[in-house]
Amino acid sequence: MEEKNTVKKISLMALVALVISSSIGGGVFGLTSDLANASAPGPALIGWVIVGVGILMLSLSLNNLLNKEPELEGIFTYAEKGFGPFAGFISGWGYWLSAWLGNVAFATILMSAVGYFFPIFKSGQNLPSILIASILCWALTFFVNRGIEGAAAINAIVTVCKLIPIFVFIVVAIFLFKIDVFSANFWGTMSHNFAAGDVALQIKKCMMVMMWVFVGIEGASMLSSRAEKKSDAGKATIIGLISLLTIYVLASMLPYGILTQAQLASIHQPAMLYIAVEMIGPFGGYLIGIGLIISILGSWLSWTMLPAETMLLMTKSKLLPAYFGKVNDKKAPTFALVLTAGLIQLFLFTLLFTDKAYNFAYSLCTAAIIVCYILVAMYQVKYSIQHIDEKGNKAQLTFGLIALLFQISGIIMAGVSYLLLCLIAYIPGIFFYGKARQAQGEKFLSKGEIGMTIVIVIGACVGIWLIASGRMVV
Repeated sequence: MEEKNTVKKISLMALVALVISSSIGGGVFGLTSDLANASAPGPALIGWVIVGVGILMLSLSLNNLLNKEPELEGIFTYAEKGFGPFAGFISGWGYWLSAWLGNVAFATILMSAVGYFFPIFKSGQNLPSILIASILCWALTFFVNRGIEGAAAINAIVTVCKLIPIFVFIVVAIFLFKIDVFSANFWGTMSHNFAAGDVALQIKKCMMVMMWVFVGIEGASMLSSRAEKKSDAGKATIIGLISLLTIYVLASMLPYGILTQAQLASIHQPAMLYIAVEMIGPFGGYLIGIGLIISILGSWLSWTMLPAETMLLMTKSKLLPAYFGKVNDKKAPTFALVLTAGLIQLFLFTLLFTDKAYNFAYSLCTAAIIVCYILVAMYQVKYSIQHIDEKGNKAQLTFGLIALLFQISGIIMAGVSYLLLCLIAYIPGIFFYGKARQAQGEKFLSKGEIGMTIVIVIGACVGIWLIASGRMVV
């Protein structure tokens, strides 16, 4: 008797929820303070325009590739098809690194939010905080191990619940907004007038913060193989981006019209919680605190799914040894889930010795994923050139070129040192990649791959030197 396929598929709305939930974690709740430390409102608005256009171009590129190459599964497969298996590994391993490093950032700010209710957790990186975060990490791993599609359905419900406090915050902020507070020293310069050099420097400082809150925009494409319709993944990415950009601009810029830049820069994290207290009293703190906790748990759930799914797909593409892709009877990649949770656990304990743990974790996360985004944009450019005579591909080439320029500029301006640190984690990955190639009867590493490995090792050594010499404080 033929066995019926009982595996549930993920709907369009669930994919949209996944994109929004993957991106809206703790970032939006700490966004205003991080921006105020870097910029006055004028340069911040310019920064949002630049980042919005850059991420839109990336999203349009992803949408195009999902429609034109529907057989490809996972963000790393574009790099693999366009530039070979080693490029696919670089992209996939970077995505996996980014996903679980993001969970470390979530853990830190989650416990800071819990600290509003229970002061013992207020720092977010003391021993009690780390112990509770560890329990949550393993609980979410267990939950996702029971079935990824079921977890995606729960995530859609969580997304709705966590957006309510953010919308309340935005509405209240609109009513309390004062244009004279917002416009006071609008450009953040000594003369109070526009000065190109000073404004450009402030925009540069904003970049890593702004790019961090869009990490996860590719969440739908990572689970496109489980969607009801493959085309839904592209639609979900665009709908999710427009929703996110609206929320981020309003949530980050409105407080500039309520408190001064200096007040916002010095406010305790998570900033939205304490701004809400200033706006409407303790009730605001409780509302935003509960919303933040729900929000991060939702994002943590999404980002528990995504790195495990990445390893599963990389195994199917034979970029990692077969045991990385072992699944249980629920089709969940158990080995990948447990390995990822174990690494998060190790990293959580290092937070006892790190200042500004949240900023450090999200900077590493963003730097790692920009590598994947660069390779997506490069393949969009290559594909568009190869099919330039087909309708619409000249526009797609433009989208790809802008996305590529934006991502390269972003990593140069804001995150080269963090990228060098991420290269350290590539070294063990290259070993596993080599073993996977050997299992297929290929050389452990080809000449070109050895050359790229040498470059990665040199970069990793520079990263270690930056820390050891005190030039980079973690």
